[in-house]
Amino acid sequence: MLLAAAGCAAGIALGHWQTGRAEQKRAVAAQKVETLRGEMLARHTLFLQNRPHHSKPGYYVVQPLRIAEGRHVLVLRGWSAAALQPPTPRGPVIFEGIRRETLPRAFGTDESREAGSVRQNVSIAEFAAWSGLTLEPWVIEQRSGLVVTQPPSAPDGLARDWPAPDSGADKHSAYALQWYSLAGLCVVLLLVLGFKREKHSS
Repeated sequence: MLLAAAGCAAGIALGHWQTGRAEQKRAVAAQKVETLRGEMLARHTLFLQNRPHHSKPGYYVVQPLRIAEGRHVLVLRGWSAAALQPPTPRGPVIFEGIRRETLPRAFGTDESREAGSVRQNVSIAEFAAWSGLTLEPWVIEQRSGLVVTQPPSAPDGLARDWPAPDSGADKHSAYALQWYSLAGLCVVLLLVLGFKREKHSS
């Protein structure tokens, strides 16, 4: 009975912990839209290949944004059917985006041999080494077109209906369900043992 009681308490405690972790992950995934200002550096454009969009093959376009002297942040500009340089205005731009921890990754082969402007995957550190820029330890997922005052900005033709990132919250919810199920099983065991003990004593 003591073991069953301990198992019940542990199951409830661990279930609460996993539920809290799931809520934290969902809160991180649902970040608010930010407004950014800076200058896009078209000469450091990378294309992430094997990125389908509505069942069509294509690329994610990645460019750095100069946000201050010596400071840059990677911008996931959008999806393109071809690895072609999108229209990028010179000078200051304004756009909206969501902060993410990393660039999206796809399954691939040995990435250490990749070079050039077309890659399977790239990390922030790898982009910094390739471009020679000092990058912030996060990326921006662009949600609106670039806005400039002079000259007027041209449409870039990039798709930006991004898939929802996998926050890992569902995994923690599944773990929480398992722990709560264990606690429930221990409660049943306690009732059965208590009933048998009472019957035996009578």
